[in-house]
Amino acid sequence: MKKTLFFLCLTLLPNLLTADDRPNIVVVVADDMGWGDSATYGHEIIQTPNMDKLASQGVQLMQCYSAAGVCSPSRSAILTGRTPYRNGVWRHLSGNGPSHLRESEITYPEVLQEEGYETCHVGKWHLLSRQQFNQPEFPQPGDHGYDYWMATHNNASPSHENPDNFVRNGEAVGETEGYSAQLVAAEAARWLKEIRNPEKPFVLSVWFHEPHSPIATDSRFQKQYGDHENSLYMGNITQLDHALGMVMDSLEKEGVADNTFLFFTSDNGPVPQFGGDAGGLRGNKRSEYEGGIRVPGLVRWPGHIEAGTRSEVPVIGTDIFTTVLSMLELPLPEDRTIDGANALPAFSGREVERAIPLFWRTHVSPPEQRVAMRVGDWKLVGDESLSTFQLYNVQSDWQEKANLADQHPERTKEMAEQLRALWADIKREGPNQWWETERQRPSKGGKLNY
Repeated sequence: MKKTLFFLCLTLLPNLLTADDRPNIVVVVADDMGWGDSATYGHEIIQTPNMDKLASQGVQLMQCYSAAGVCSPSRSAILTGRTPYRNGVWRHLSGNGPSHLRESEITYPEVLQEEGYETCHVGKWHLLSRQQFNQPEFPQPGDHGYDYWMATHNNASPSHENPDNFVRNGEAVGETEGYSAQLVAAEAARWLKEIRNPEKPFVLSVWFHEPHSPIATDSRFQKQYGDHENSLYMGNITQLDHALGMVMDSLEKEGVADNTFLFFTSDNGPVPQFGGDAGGLRGNKRSEYEGGIRVPGLVRWPGHIEAGTRSEVPVIGTDIFTTVLSMLELPLPEDRTIDGANALPAFSGREVERAIPLFWRTHVSPPEQRVAMRVGDWKLVGDESLSTFQLYNVQSDWQEKANLADQHPERTKEMAEQLRALWADIKREGPNQWWETERQRPSKGGKLNY
């Protein structure tokens, strides 16, 4: 009911921007791409000409974060603006459990769909469990604001080469020929050219599978790295970069690039055993240290973001929801906590006003570094019980080498109290036991309300 009231209130608002003025929104997400996995962020071998180009056309975020150290939670935060334990997708959704992104959550595609936007999702989804994907009793991408979608539950299967597990608008696609990133980019291009209504603004989500395992790389990209022992992974990043370029080219060909807000990022840090590189940061995927959560962030919005700039202001995936609504002068929902902030100031190097600190809790991170919070330049890392803490100044010590908790006991104590209060608030609002209390409670339309 509260969700319905929010959308009813939207319809009563004056149309503050005409359709011609309203920007298109494109969010591109890589899968397990590390902060150091590109030439754009300093890798000396990997070639990423399209990421380089995107950085030259907009702003390169040097402190961009995912909302969690694994992918399902971080993706849920991008769509809802709510930290994962608050929106209910607190864990990696690949098993058979009941967790999924509930219909009661409000996503930015839903909000913009109500405002007349055409919406499309292509690529990975991973916001429900394996047995729930493409099952009508559970909410699919179309139930979260997408008019058109072609997605896989989780990874491309059997690998990035010739994947056979795509579903298009509820219908299995079957065997395909090619590599996942290019197939996803081609579907995005087809939607832009042939399917969408060109008279309407649009939302396009492009969530690539690369470089998540099982990795398969087109020989034209792998051979760029000769006999290097990591050529498979390096070529996979270049494969991803090429697909990003396909999306960028499509926006140009359709004449919409100049009025499109394009955000490129990753869902979490890299996996070293497959060749991933955190760029010197401490930790990797499944960690609350910077290597697990600091990710690439490139943003282009011609006429609004100065080209070829860098920003050291922290931004998190959770901010995308609030930023998009702020761009369109739309109100935030008032019946729930929105953790993300309006990141527009960060794109010009100005501080972001945050009512709620940056927060991370990853269910599979090591217990001694299960939770983290950042306020200003200071980052507190806590154990699972929130009884033992590490303190880092991540602006001056970006590799988190010096634990300053003993040198700054008052700051550590103050931040620990703030973190405990924040976690208590998240637990109060979040459906941490909803699978026990609401599992059998049907919602409107016969779908389960979780």
